[in-house]
Amino acid sequence: MILRLATLLAALCVATVSHADSLPKPGDYYLISRDHAGKFIGSHKLFKNESADTKRVSYCGNEYFVRDSSVAWTELEAEFGHIVHVEFNFGKGWRPICANPEREVTLADLGITMDAREVLAGLSTAPSTASRLATIGAMFRTSVFEKSESGLGM
Repeated sequence: MILRLATLLAALCVATVSHADSLPKPGDYYLISRDHAGKFIGSHKLFKNESADTKRVSYCGNEYFVRDSSVAWTELEAEFGHIVHVEFNFGKGWRPICANPEREVTLADLGITMDAREVLAGLSTAPSTASRLATIGAMFRTSVFEKSESGLGM
C-alpha cells in the first residue's frame, strides 16, 4: 500500500510540474467537486475553444468543450456523493454557475457506452495528461472506497 501511495504521489508531482502553465486563471471555467461542507475535492477544466480531444457540450445553456474523461469524472464524483458544479473563476474566488453537470451531460450523450471507470482507466479514444491524472485519482479513490466498504478502512 505504501509503494502504491508513493507511486501515486510521484506521478502527481511529475504531472503538476509539467502542467504548471495550466493553473486556473481568472475567466476560466471548471467542473469542480466539493464535499457537503464545501471543501474542494477535485476539478476538470472546461474549454471555450475546440481542440482535438474535446467535444461540444452545453451546461445550463452555456456552450463548452469537454474531454470524455471529464464527463466520466463528473459521473463518478456524483456517485461518490460529492457535489459537482460548473464554476467560474472571477479572479477573487470561484462562483458556481451550474449545478449537477453530471445530469446535464452524460457519457451516453457523447455516444460512449463504456462505464465511467472504464473511460477513466484509459479505455477511451484519446489518452491525455488530464485523463491519466483522472485515472490515477479515480483508482486511488475507488480502492479506498472499496476498502472502507469491506470494513478494512484506512
